[in-house]
Amino acid sequence: MAEPETEATELSLRAAEVATDVSETDRPQERRRLMNAFTRAAASGARKAATSGARAAGRGTRAARRRAGSGGEWLVGQVVAMTPRLRVRDRATLRAHFPGQSADEIADTLIDHAAHAAAAAGGAAGMAAILPVLPAFPVEVAAETLVVVGIEIKLVAELHEVYGAQARGNFAERMNSYLAAWAHRRGVFMIEGGLILAAGSPLARLLRRRLISRAGRSAVSLGPLLTGAAAGAMFNSRETRKLGRDIQRDLRRRAIGY
Repeated sequence: MAEPETEATELSLRAAEVATDVSETDRPQERRRLMNAFTRAAASGARKAATSGARAAGRGTRAARRRAGSGGEWLVGQVVAMTPRLRVRDRATLRAHFPGQSADEIADTLIDHAAHAAAAAGGAAGMAAILPVLPAFPVEVAAETLVVVGIEIKLVAELHEVYGAQARGNFAERMNSYLAAWAHRRGVFMIEGGLILAAGSPLARLLRRRLISRAGRSAVSLGPLLTGAAAGAMFNSRETRKLGRDIQRDLRRRAIGY
């Protein structure tokens, strides 16, 4: 996959770390703690950038606020930069983490964990909207979007591992393939055409549409009072679970030969 020139911001680097950690814990309190800390840090950074006008800050969260509001290209670049930084457990590690479970049982557990993690992301953004300070909504939307997409790409990758359908290539190449699978909502082996992410390519256009739609759902989390948090959690959980089931269905069909 050809990658566009992009500069990973602190936001995308931290999003990869948070997406990984929140996916792998089964403690609701820890999920909320991780997401609340991340969302508050993103909002705080945006406020500082807006008031200080510092050039260094402008390359980070202030740029995120401006670009996230102007289109999907910035989000595409940040997701491409984030994806190879996600921590993905291979098949042996997953079997060790879930001893005695079948591939389907492990997949079901991974989907449940990812759905809960995505719900925590939506709830955290919604809670940030009622803080007694002026929040930087566009940055919070970008932050939630990056974390949820990271959670889902990690899920896609680990489902392929569970069913022994690992993509080809080195780690970075495999992660690019899983990013394409996320955009197509299909198993890697079912994607037709090349995995070219050059500007204007079919995959780049599809990825941009998916991310704009994802950011639109993230904006729901910023609704009034706790209704935003509840709606964001519900939407994220539902959509992440649906993605996981779609990928699982493809992989199970491949495993049984049709």
